[in-house]
Amino acid sequence: MGGFIDRPFALLALLMSGLSAPLAAAQTIEQAPTSLALASTDAAILDMRLSKPLSRGEEAALRPKDRFRECAHCPEMVVVPDGTFMMGASAGEMGSTEDERPQHWVTVQRFAVGSWPVSVDEWSACVAAKACSPHPTEPEHVRDPVTGILWQEASHYVQWLSRLTGRPYRLLSEAEREYVARAGTTTAFWWGDGADPHLADIAAANLVADVGIVTIATTAFTPPPANPFGLFEVHGGVYDWVEDCWHDNYVGAPNDGSAWIADDCKGHVLRGGAFSRALQTRRSAARLWFGPPNRMSYMSVRVARTLGP
Repeated sequence: MGGFIDRPFALLALLMSGLSAPLAAAQTIEQAPTSLALASTDAAILDMRLSKPLSRGEEAALRPKDRFRECAHCPEMVVVPDGTFMMGASAGEMGSTEDERPQHWVTVQRFAVGSWPVSVDEWSACVAAKACSPHPTEPEHVRDPVTGILWQEASHYVQWLSRLTGRPYRLLSEAEREYVARAGTTTAFWWGDGADPHLADIAAANLVADVGIVTIATTAFTPPPANPFGLFEVHGGVYDWVEDCWHDNYVGAPNDGSAWIADDCKGHVLRGGAFSRALQTRRSAARLWFGPPNRMSYMSVRVARTLGP
């Protein structure tokens, strides 16, 4: 089971918080988000830990795929391991474009990333604190991703998280976003080169067949699972704003996983794709950019959190 808080000594410390274990568990499990596709045991363990900033010892003890939440309305975070990967797409990848080249090796240091894009209720906590703009679209459910936000608004949100927790929250870099989407894979999507076999994505499969990507037709719907790093909806759903300014290609791109910033930033990068767009635009290497004041319904954010050594 993932989660550093299921280790015996850490759990013992948690149970000495002044509340009885049964009462604490009952209160926190009842408050658990219903949309998280987690094993019930893992969810209960996560929620037994009070939602508060990690101590230095807890942070040092984190292992890949451990999960934590540092305030009641903070996003759930997953620890991502160190690694080196080939960023970008080869000329032979169906649906790829020239702005995804040249391919280059990038080394990423461990950090934490949101399990999901930021939800409406998580964003609403920032709005209530008068640190964020109200979300411009009307959601069907508070656990839906917040949508229609500008890059500057996404930046305000992570700044608020940092002030609230006293911990270094930030936007992902473009390299980090591709790294967590790939999760150790080299195919167009983390599950392979075709349409998601977990979804009945027939319309998208037919659309992408026109550009030659091999597709997998399915007839039954099952909720999409987490990718190998434990992240959900890294391909489609909504686009995530990242820190980087747009560059037309990767000539001169950093190879240390950091954001690529420019003095004349004409716009910022979006990663991840949206279900309203063609399947090839949801590939791990696919890129998109917008500059202000353009506001599109599929713009959202998934947060990162820097971790110490």
